[in-house]
Amino acid sequence: MVAVTDGNGTSSVTVDTAASLPGRGAWLHPDQQCAQMAVRRRAFVRALRLTGSPDTSAVIEYVEKFAEPLDGPGSRQQNR
Repeated sequence: MVAVTDGNGTSSVTVDTAASLPGRGAWLHPDQQCAQMAVRRRAFVRALRLTGSPDTSAVIEYVEKFAEPLDGPGSRQQNR
């Protein structure tokens, strides 16, 4: 994760899978609970040394790709 600032001073947190974007970076498990907890605890603000509340929607969208569907393979629900 890397903070990207636009010309107006607004920050957003983006996923940098190639680790090629400049600036301070942070790591996050690709898990929805970890992402939600990081947002709630303002972990990106601390880790990336930001001021204000950055837009974290790109991070949430990225980790949602890794979520298993409730009725999909590996689901804990048993079909009867």
